Amino acid sequence: MDPGKLALFRLAEQRLAWLDRRQEVLAQNIANADTPGYAARDLPAFAKVLARAAGPAPARTDPRHLAGTLGPAPRARPEPLAAERTPAGNAVQIERELVKVSDTETHHSLTLGLMRKYLSLFRIALGRQG
Repeated sequence: MDPGKLALFRLAEQRLAWLDRRQEVLAQNIANADTPGYAARDLPAFAKVLARAAGPAPARTDPRHLAGTLGPAPRARPEPLAAERTPAGNAVQIERELVKVSDTETHHSLTLGLMRKYLSLFRIALGRQG
């Protein structure tokens, strides 16, 4: 059995790829913090990316199944206001970018930790310790 073929691991791999790409974008923002006219960029939320790729919603095939609910759509973070631009027209706020980098690193560690935990559970289920 190849764990890479399981939906859980494919989802984790997609999340890690998105997090890696986001770190690249945030690093570019920080590197261009002194570039005149540069505006900070960010990726769309992973939930939105996943929703576009997910396809149709699950169907309730039995009346005893619980009906699924959709939560509110994730709110987009506000873009920097024009008043937050430097005189050179730069809209990069280092503090905001560093918070995003830290947040992305935390999500990366969490996703890797979950993958490792599930792999160890598979090993235990298969009778392989370690």
